[in-house]
Amino acid sequence: MKLSKKLLAGALAMMLGVSLVAGCGGQKEAPKNAPAQGELSGTVTASGSTALLPLLKPAQEEFQNKNPKVTVNIAGGGSFTGQNQVAAGSVTIGNSDVPLQDSLKDKGLVETKLVGIPFVFITNTDVSVDNLTQQQYVDIFTGKVSNWKEVGGKDQKITIIHRAKSSGSRGAIAEIVLKGAAFTDNAVIQDSNGAVRAAIASTPGAIGYVDAAYADQSVKTLAYNGVKFSINDVIDGKYPVYTFGRMFTKGEPTGAVKAFIDYATSPEFQNVYAEKNGFVPVTKMKK
Repeated sequence: MKLSKKLLAGALAMMLGVSLVAGCGGQKEAPKNAPAQGELSGTVTASGSTALLPLLKPAQEEFQNKNPKVTVNIAGGGSFTGQNQVAAGSVTIGNSDVPLQDSLKDKGLVETKLVGIPFVFITNTDVSVDNLTQQQYVDIFTGKVSNWKEVGGKDQKITIIHRAKSSGSRGAIAEIVLKGAAFTDNAVIQDSNGAVRAAIASTPGAIGYVDAAYADQSVKTLAYNGVKFSINDVIDGKYPVYTFGRMFTKGEPTGAVKAFIDYATSPEFQNVYAEKNGFVPVTKMKK
């Protein structure tokens, strides 16, 4: 009886030893290039509003520095392009400075407000006018007024330089300023804010509009109804020419896409980069 117990104990010990050895030998090491447990990885692709590029480019760089296993690719193309591409699944984020198109409202797109986007009207530096009323802007962009002398300037032809119909900036100006009036077709069309600014800077008598972040010393910034653009005047409601920058995703964002959106809308990022790039932090916007 005692012998049987000893044999049984020995057998159990041997079985346990074999199990431990097998367990140790069967454990696989993680691939050397795999992200550490909990480390974010993946690819974020975004397209759309060129007005938002001065904000999203530093967001891209800072986010990738913090998350080296994530690749973020950001392109322009216009707000409506961004909306259409995210709805089609071509990109994971569609950046826009206009609300969602009616034709896409059944596509399951989710909106996150990113930032307040002010727009300014700019002219060539040879234009003598410093301020226009809303009605004067309407008269110019609808083609009713075609010479600067008609709005208090010198005798000089007005050349309109602005964006294509796919542009969110154009859509915002149409809604906020023109309020349903149609833009004249007698205009030079450019495909980005930067291209509009460059063309106006080199064309005597030219006028157009850009995201405030793009206005610089190469052009002249006009007042709107007597109010010169400033971040504080947007926040206080004195300067009305602004919209919201939005990030659309197909369904609720997850993984690296959600992490990038969370970072771009965070006080950590916006408090450093929004105002210095001509935007209003979304937390300061009143509506």
